[in-house]
Amino acid sequence: MCGIVGQINFDKSPVSPVVLKKMTDAIRHRGPDGEGHWIEESVGFGHRRLSIIDPSPLGRQPMVSRDQRYVLTYNGEIYNFRELRTELEAKGYGFRSQTDSEVVLYSLVEWGSDALLKFNGMFALAFWDRKHKQLLLARDRYGIKPLYYFQNKQKIVFCSEQKAILEQPAFDRKINKQALLEYFTFQNLFTNQTLLEGIYLLQPGHFATLDTVEGTKVLKHTMYWDYEFSEPVKTIPKEEYLEELDRLFKQAVSRQLVSDVELGSYLSGGMDSGSITAIAASNFPYLKTFTCGFDLSSASGIELSFDEREKAEAMSAKFKTEHYEMVLKAGDMERCLSKLSWHLEEPRVGQSYPNFYASKLASKFVKVVLSGAGGDELFGGYPWRYYRGATAENFEQYVDEYYLYWQRLIPNSVISKVFAPVWDDVKDVWTRDIFKDVFANHSNSLEKPEDFINHSLYFEAKTFLHGLFVVEDKLSMAHSLETRVPFMDNDLVDFAMQCPVELKLNNLGEVIRLNENEVGRKGNQYFQKTNDGKQILRDMMSRYIPADIIKAKKQGFSSPDASWFRGESIEFVRRKLLDKNSPIFDYLDFHCPTEVLAVGTIFFSRRTIFFPTESPLSDISGDFKPFYSSYLFKKKLPEPGIEPTTI
Repeated sequence: MCGIVGQINFDKSPVSPVVLKKMTDAIRHRGPDGEGHWIEESVGFGHRRLSIIDPSPLGRQPMVSRDQRYVLTYNGEIYNFRELRTELEAKGYGFRSQTDSEVVLYSLVEWGSDALLKFNGMFALAFWDRKHKQLLLARDRYGIKPLYYFQNKQKIVFCSEQKAILEQPAFDRKINKQALLEYFTFQNLFTNQTLLEGIYLLQPGHFATLDTVEGTKVLKHTMYWDYEFSEPVKTIPKEEYLEELDRLFKQAVSRQLVSDVELGSYLSGGMDSGSITAIAASNFPYLKTFTCGFDLSSASGIELSFDEREKAEAMSAKFKTEHYEMVLKAGDMERCLSKLSWHLEEPRVGQSYPNFYASKLASKFVKVVLSGAGGDELFGGYPWRYYRGATAENFEQYVDEYYLYWQRLIPNSVISKVFAPVWDDVKDVWTRDIFKDVFANHSNSLEKPEDFINHSLYFEAKTFLHGLFVVEDKLSMAHSLETRVPFMDNDLVDFAMQCPVELKLNNLGEVIRLNENEVGRKGNQYFQKTNDGKQILRDMMSRYIPADIIKAKKQGFSSPDASWFRGESIEFVRRKLLDKNSPIFDYLDFHCPTEVLAVGTIFFSRRTIFFPTESPLSDISGDFKPFYSSYLFKKKLPEPGIEPTTI
């Protein structure tokens, strides 16, 4: 787990060692254990190291092959590297270290881009062929590790975080207005754009090649892997699915326990992290576990249930872990906002400061932590979302239904008013097309309700889950902490994609009946947060964790911000939102958000939107202010009939 940077000058001018070091210095937090640089005239690679496997100097990067032809800078962990090493040794390759980095290097030498399909793990890498002057950039299947790039006529620059690109003297920092519109529609970015114009994020499951000898110098993108959720042609008894899931789950956790440094696990109080902890603790006695809780002394309503420390403590006692807790209170968001925004670089998928504190806590005791991310997206953890399009008649109708739900911040009906100051620059951005394009490489043949459910699982793995991974990487690496996600083991993912929908969702049949036989939406009870969903996972995990955890309703990792923003934090919120001089209002109309909120639209209800206050973006137009939703006003908006997802 590390940070990588690199630069290739097309005009053959030498790479500046000073600039290259500034780039690696910008991501020092990703690798405090060492740094390395490799420069050959117009090509330069840099690396910051967080030592996890074989901390010796032999694992130092950038790494050069024995014949001096190939150079690698790599960030990530390949959990099957020992198997690949054995295969390569049989082909005559020799190894000097015990690192997975050297295995990645020679895998690419032997198999080229086909090696990417052999890797079971998370990675972002750059691979340079000195003989043919060719560059390979690649990212793991699921996008767990980020890889950004910038290219113009003079150069290409790549890195693990955008802030490294900003060390380029010639880079002109401008807000990407079109990406801003995309974000304010989806609370995420579905395209490869970022909020900085000219900087792009290599898509998950993709590699890109560049032949620097060619006159065009075009970066050619190739998708080497994609999700494929579908119903199996032939099903087997449920008991066999359960046994196979049990085997694969334990295998996935065991694979990711490989480490030469101390390892721990998040223990939130939910079943995903609880089950991972149960398996990990059976291999590591007195495993360190970590929970972030919330001070609920000023909370009310549904937020009184947001603190799950009691459940986490009970599971810690059951699994005999060494447990650590941190309690967040009103004001902790404002206290960390400057550091949070600098590390996060751009907001995605909702509030994230509790995760920032959770990573900070874990980093005080371990270098590696296991996370339960991915279980919901693979096994249908959000049924109230999927049911919305389950009875559509065709793909276009499905897109319309699901697109309406995923307008999570600003609905199309008012977006032109909200973006009035820059509307001429963004009016040609069609967010429905962006939404639909997520399915561009997917089979969109739809015949039965299960097909629509699988489409939703595909969509959320491609967008929502990817956003979670980008955020998690930034927040953990802010504290020099490696986060591993056992649910994203290749074999387990393959199983999940072919697992029948009926084994994941409890109430699909009832939802279908209601929609077929009654006029209008009569099944709103199925559009609420419930313990429906992930049923096969619940059944399997019941072997390891208490029944009350298994039967609990799905709940995200949320702080009681609604109560805090009405109480202790109200003055902070008012200062930020009600400042007409905030540079954010160069892009958004100051009065329109107030008007939209007064309507009581579900798109703003119980949402929190953050803009960086001290980040690469701040140099463009000053101190970006946070923009918050309904809690800023004296009158609380009535809750909509359908509960929106709170992240």
